[in-house]
Amino acid sequence: MKIFILQVAMVTSSIGMVQAQDYQEIHKSLTVVDGHNDVIITSILKGKDISDRLETNHTDIPRLIEGGVDVQVFAVWSDDNKWKTEAFKHANDQIDALEKVLAKNPDKIKLAKSSAEIDQITMQGKIAAVIGIEGGNMIESSIANLETLYNRGARYLTLTWNYDLPWATCAAEESKTKSTEGKGLTDLGKDIIRKMNALGMMVDLSHGGEKTFYDVIATSTKPILVSHSNAYRLTPHYRNLKDDQLAALKKNGGVVGVNFYSGFLDKNYEKRIKQLYKKQFGKEGDFTLSASGQYHKLSDEFRHQADAPLSELLKHIDYLVKKVGIDHVAVGSDYDGIESTPQGLEDVSKLPLLTKSLLKRGYSQDDVAKIMGLNFLRILKENEN
Repeated sequence: MKIFILQVAMVTSSIGMVQAQDYQEIHKSLTVVDGHNDVIITSILKGKDISDRLETNHTDIPRLIEGGVDVQVFAVWSDDNKWKTEAFKHANDQIDALEKVLAKNPDKIKLAKSSAEIDQITMQGKIAAVIGIEGGNMIESSIANLETLYNRGARYLTLTWNYDLPWATCAAEESKTKSTEGKGLTDLGKDIIRKMNALGMMVDLSHGGEKTFYDVIATSTKPILVSHSNAYRLTPHYRNLKDDQLAALKKNGGVVGVNFYSGFLDKNYEKRIKQLYKKQFGKEGDFTLSASGQYHKLSDEFRHQADAPLSELLKHIDYLVKKVGIDHVAVGSDYDGIESTPQGLEDVSKLPLLTKSLLKRGYSQDDVAKIMGLNFLRILKENEN
């Protein structure tokens, strides 16, 4: 019996070694989809040419290629405090800026407006660029504006960011009180959801409040997306999903994309920043600064120590898979929208390490393929039908 167990252990170990050795080839064979990236706002609009490898931020075309990314969702985002007016124009300006990048690199990347176009583009060895609108403020409460952005290529709308809209409330505000009064979708909000269903545009509930979440579940006839959020049970942050929400997501047939932000992965992240700040500067942190502000003041060495271990990301994936099933977990890195990434996943070029880590953790190649891209593509196609 002991000999048999030892033989099984040796076989299992051998499989693990083969997977680790072959992970780069396996990664290349996958259709890799990152469901959320903020490079438009952090680089492109600031005049940085992502056609070339950049020394800053997380994303550019050379690193997307190096990371084996086949489909990249580019987030179109605006802060309502700055864009209370002309938010719709700002959204279109961002799409214009992305289109200029695509026009400059036609041999490497192309806009995709459907699952069929994604297939065509990736078969040509190019990156399929998909647009996601992060924040319903950019439609300015207009269904006509929503349709215009859809026609320009937007394939999901993140209903809110960190502020309430006239027709939907966000997690950042909803979490401040237990009462449900004034929370969730208004009648206009429900009409917007129905229009998105009719268009074939995914409803994204990252940043959405709990009441908004359940109102959408009750209204939508299509599977929902939560493009870049994690498990609340592991890291109790209002941006993460509670177990009841995960159960509802599973019943709906939706997908949650795991977010790479250390603060959403590791409940000790902010505490660690404060400790490292004191270690570097010999005094308590500057409390006029947010944790993010203190993080940026740290040296490179201390920032790396503050970053969540990669194991924390894997724990969230394990937990989400346990709660919603392997067919409902994807990747929504939030690269270029976050200051701190897991150790080892410092930019988009490092994504093969995630494939390697999942294989070493015991996920089959088929399971890894689902997490790394197929689940996102499945929900996109189901929304199109």
